Amino acid sequence: MNRQNGAERPYDVVLFGATGFVGVLTAEYLAAHAPDTCRWALAGRNRTKLEQLRARLTAIDPGCADLPLLHADADDAESLRALAESTHVVATTVGPYVWYGEKLVAACAEAGTDCADLTGEAEFVDRMYLEHDARARETGARIVHACGFDSVPHDLGVYFTVQQLPTGVPLTVDGFVRSNAAFSGGTFASALTAMGRGRQLLRAAKERRLHEPRLVGRRARSPLGTPHFSGETGTWALPLPTLDPQVVARSARALERYGPDFRYRHFASVQRLPMAVGGAAAVGALMAAAQIPAARDWLMERYEPGQGPDEKRRRNSWFTVRFVGEGGGRRVFTEVSGGDPGYDETARMLAESALCLALDDLPATSGQVTTAEAMGDALLARLTAAGMGFRVAAVR
Repeated sequence: MNRQNGAERPYDVVLFGATGFVGVLTAEYLAAHAPDTCRWALAGRNRTKLEQLRARLTAIDPGCADLPLLHADADDAESLRALAESTHVVATTVGPYVWYGEKLVAACAEAGTDCADLTGEAEFVDRMYLEHDARARETGARIVHACGFDSVPHDLGVYFTVQQLPTGVPLTVDGFVRSNAAFSGGTFASALTAMGRGRQLLRAAKERRLHEPRLVGRRARSPLGTPHFSGETGTWALPLPTLDPQVVARSARALERYGPDFRYRHFASVQRLPMAVGGAAAVGALMAAAQIPAARDWLMERYEPGQGPDEKRRRNSWFTVRFVGEGGGRRVFTEVSGGDPGYDETARMLAESALCLALDDLPATSGQVTTAEAMGDALLARLTAAGMGFRVAAVR
């Protein structure tokens, strides 16, 4: 639990960006699952939309009729300062984060307030480390990026897998991701933005490597890997150059339980070779289009933020991440599974992360930290109780 300097604040959790697509789903989850003792509030820039959302939540829980509504704007540093100072945890859905996220991180780092977001943007994460990690460590703030499908199933899935392996020996883990889910306009905008900022992404990563402390006596890596047919899963494995393996490697650097020499590789799992080839070609074409401003703007207009799959589509969506872990003569197969990954499960993960930071007894951490490092067993227990699957499939 994070109570900076012993000072009490009006709220335990504030949800910022509550009226967006994932924001509404997260608010609905909190209305249904936040304990009565949790003091939470909604925040955004449009009072009318916040009032409409509160009325919608009241149908879920009549106690939400008095839910506080706070004004905050991602471009207004003063409103974000007031927001950060009013609560112990801010959960934010306002992206793309590289455009709209930094002022909130700065406010939370300054106020000693925990911040949980949904970013999958590696450039943003590296920039926030460079600009605000030091101050967050001074104030005790925990800046926890990627608290949704990026990257909780992968980070906690590897954390869970490592616990099944021997201690004090070199460990390797491979993750294989499958899903049938659709994406929202916000997710598409974030991905397209990242694809169009290749030079900035590489520059931020290089600067981080120069400033980040080096491990002494241990090693943790997340190489890209190569396309191949995986005998363990019976599918084609395509390397996924997402934020997830970076997050896993940072957890491994922070936690000695990952052993003296740890390696993680991250793959998309595709059943048929033509699908694998077609998927790779489609991603390549999208990346090429993202480099052309006119093409990027046209694509952005096709999927505007705030849009997303309807309830029926989400109800029929699913994901699985299968892990193969090895070390010390032991080989384990584990699996993380759930429903719609980008929206229903992401809302669950963000809400439970915020509640975990606000209410649970956690390890003493501060600065930019991962979900495994900051919350580990507590978040794993919360998500399991909430219906996400974490299981050991086989041991050899």
